[in-house]
Amino acid sequence: MAVTRYRRFLKLCEEWPVEETKRGRDLGTFLRQRVAQAFREGENTQISDPVTCDEMFESLAKIHTNYYKNKYPRLKDTSFTGVTVEECKLVLATASLKQMEEAKKGKWTKLREKFSAKNPEEDSK
Repeated sequence: MAVTRYRRFLKLCEEWPVEETKRGRDLGTFLRQRVAQAFREGENTQISDPVTCDEMFESLAKIHTNYYKNKYPRLKDTSFTGVTVEECKLVLATASLKQMEEAKKGKWTKLREKFSAKNPEEDSK
């Protein structure tokens, strides 16, 4: 039975898209890492709690197939903030987050990073 579970999770990982705008931070990447950890021995892995494993798979499959999005359709494509899905994706992109982090830095930190050869975190140690 572990073989079947393993193959179901592998199929789910193959189908799950990877968001290039969230390199290393997207759910698809996290899911692949967790499946690799949980099934270290591949098809020979012994599952200690098969019921929980099956429940987890069913939950992830529902997320992947947009089960709840289809079951509870929204009247508008915005949230209470008025931000659209595309705007949220833009804000949460890795490049945008790096720009926001850069903007948060003070002038002193920016100057120190610009003229210093070593890492600023080393100064605080």
